Amino acid sequence: MKKAPIRIGVVLPLSGDEELFGSQGLQGARMAVAEVNASGGVLGGRNFELVVEDEKTDLKTAIEKTEKVILQDKVIAVMGPTSSAHRDAMVEVVTRYKTPLLYGVDYEGGSCYRYLFCYSPIPDHYVKPLIPYLMEDYGKTFYLLGADYVWPIKMSEAIRAEVLHSGGGVVGEEYLGFSVKEFEGYIRRIVQSGAKVVVMMLSGSAGQIFVRQFSEQGLQRKIKLVVPAFNENYLAGLGKEEAEGIVTCNPFLANLDRPEARDFVSRQKKMFGTNTVVSYFAESHYGLILFLRKAIEKAKTDDKEKVIDAMGDQTLVVGNGPVTLRASDHHMILNMLIAEVKGGDLVMAKYIGPVAPSDQCAGRKKE
Repeated sequence: MKKAPIRIGVVLPLSGDEELFGSQGLQGARMAVAEVNASGGVLGGRNFELVVEDEKTDLKTAIEKTEKVILQDKVIAVMGPTSSAHRDAMVEVVTRYKTPLLYGVDYEGGSCYRYLFCYSPIPDHYVKPLIPYLMEDYGKTFYLLGADYVWPIKMSEAIRAEVLHSGGGVVGEEYLGFSVKEFEGYIRRIVQSGAKVVVMMLSGSAGQIFVRQFSEQGLQRKIKLVVPAFNENYLAGLGKEEAEGIVTCNPFLANLDRPEARDFVSRQKKMFGTNTVVSYFAESHYGLILFLRKAIEKAKTDDKEKVIDAMGDQTLVVGNGPVTLRASDHHMILNMLIAEVKGGDLVMAKYIGPVAPSDQCAGRKKE
């Protein structure tokens, strides 16, 4: 008799403005489930089964789909979303129904919830390795330009503090509305400021437009353009010359010369096609499924509360060395690296290794 599957809800944006990120997350989750099932499943032969819902980059839909997969589909966990606003709303839902939320994208940090698990680079992961590298190689004056929402603002706070601590200066700082698509005036102010490094944190198409306009003025040779969390997804929308020289900091690269990275990318391309883009989003969502499997096996049950108690202080090798999901705050110790676009490819410039962020629950209890 076939054993009942263990269902995992996937509530990701598979259409709308964040479709690219959601599809990468689903790509990672699908491969993880296929591999878990091929190896015998969990709890003596029970398969994982994904219940996939498109939240359409819409907050109301995200809430509705989260409730649906918990109440109707009886999932053991929900995977998603890709934005902070949607995450915060979904946390309220999963807390109400006591179901873990598996979150696999970079964010501003500071979340501390029993039912939230973050395979996420946060400012601590990026800033402490990246700022000393930039100051040593490119200069000590920084201009910060971001969209007017929580992630760029929190990132800027961390960058500013690290720059000042290291003896540099922030010569300009601006936050733009999402509708801004013309950057000539902003670029002029960056040039006039004398900044040697500009850290750009604009969202989606706005970021790509900025890069194009920055490139059109030939500024890559004069000012180092830094884009935190820049990955393989963004390269597809930029010309080879436009992206040249962009610096970023990441926990994974598709062309990382490590056996686990090469193996992960090879398996992704075998499953989804040779032209498949493989980014950190695929790697993180894949890893979250493996952490869930390991917790279920440790708990020896599909009881949600016991699985949650077993999730923390696990270490796995996913796509870039051993990474650890901490029990204290449900955040990750990740292996970070600095990368630069060269000849149209995102390549490693410096390997940093494990970065342990500050405890996101320090001084407070999980909500």
